[in-house]
Amino acid sequence: MSKPFKNLLGKMPDRRRERIKLKTELLKNEMALQELRQALDLTQEELARSLDMKQAAISKFEHQSDIYLSTLRRILFAMGADLKLVARFPEGEILINQFDEIRREADSRDKIAAP
Repeated sequence: MSKPFKNLLGKMPDRRRERIKLKTELLKNEMALQELRQALDLTQEELARSLDMKQAAISKFEHQSDIYLSTLRRILFAMGADLKLVARFPEGEILINQFDEIRREADSRDKIAAP
């Protein structure tokens, strides 16, 4: 079961949280998964631990050009982000919202499982 990044963040020293905050402000509009993880000052091992998987799996995901949306959503959730999928048409953009329900269900399960 993955753990939200905010839980991991809460256990970090103030100095490290401040570095993360500063780096987050510098984030670009586009970046690779590995760059995002590094900007958040997370190691592959830390991310793997929060996702209950091996570090090698994180390395593999960071170097793949094709990844399941459900896997990407899980990884981003562990980093403290939501996945938003936008379809771009000549007439405008449409937000695909089916992932919002998945997030709400996961949040509900986490609340029930918490002691």
